[in-house]
Amino acid sequence: MKPVGGRGWCFPYAGGVTPAEFSRAVICSVRGAVEDGELSVTVPERVVVRVPGGGSNGADGGVDFACGVAMQVAKEAGRSPVEVAGMLRKRLAGVHGVARVEIAGAGFLNVTLTGGARAGLVRSVLAQGPAYGNAGGRGRVEFRAVESAGVRAAVMAEALEKLLSAGGVETEPGGETVRPREVAEAWPLLVARLGADEARWVLLRTAQGDAVRLPDRPVQRESNARFRVQYAYARTCAMTRNARELGFAAEPADMRDVGGTEAQGQALRELFAAIAEYPATVEAAARHRAPDRVARHLEVTADAWLRCHDVCPPLPVGEEKPSAVHRGRLALAEAAGTVLANGLHLLGISTPDRL
Repeated sequence: MKPVGGRGWCFPYAGGVTPAEFSRAVICSVRGAVEDGELSVTVPERVVVRVPGGGSNGADGGVDFACGVAMQVAKEAGRSPVEVAGMLRKRLAGVHGVARVEIAGAGFLNVTLTGGARAGLVRSVLAQGPAYGNAGGRGRVEFRAVESAGVRAAVMAEALEKLLSAGGVETEPGGETVRPREVAEAWPLLVARLGADEARWVLLRTAQGDAVRLPDRPVQRESNARFRVQYAYARTCAMTRNARELGFAAEPADMRDVGGTEAQGQALRELFAAIAEYPATVEAAARHRAPDRVARHLEVTADAWLRCHDVCPPLPVGEEKPSAVHRGRLALAEAAGTVLANGLHLLGISTPDRL
């Protein structure tokens, strides 16, 4: 446990830091500042920590996380966001795994992790496996319109039972639990037309309130987002099998050590961001009762991994021998596979290891 601010408030650090974990450190920092009399505010229950995209993120030593908590509490504190950010910056700079914290713009906190923390995040994902992104709540589905809403509501209810638990949602004891109702001929007909995986994807990928557009038939190519996600997962499995045949295994490494060109750095940044943001995506999807958020994140992860595969091959090419670079890239591939498998499981969609 690493202290964050005053009064013994601590942040658990196990080698890697996700945005969801770091948001708890930010809340602890605000609480510590309040207890030490530096701030007079209501400690927020939730703080958003983002992984910046584009050229600002981690592999080149730039910004790994960004947080606007100072602007969130500044008005109540009667101080400027920059002043509040300065108070919190001092506390967060002591968190294990944080290399530096800088104030940007109107009061954003930009956080750069150490190389060891980046590698530690990947190592933590691999160690947790199916548990990564699962906060272990006791959520109970409250979906009262299900009996009159047909197939979509039944599939949604089934997904939400898994999602609320994974997202750490706690509902009132005795809350209504809705399980999939028998849907007569509608579901079998839809499965016969599209297959179970495609049917679930189409129903869950569409945001609530939007009309579902059913394809005439499933297309088994990368233009189909569901197939692309499953294909990306199968490719991560293939990388592990092929690496085993070549006699090497994954070993997490700092991203700066596994890509040297600008294109490689960009691809690695995008993949790291997708892997790191998965737990926060699950939590938000559970809180908003929105499985489509998980589906969209799986698309982002799949696309990031496939781009990374093209510019940062995890396997040696030609006469090249396996090296630490390949072991580090393979670890990222396997971490991406973990996210894809866990997300597909939440949606009730299969995870074929060969396609």
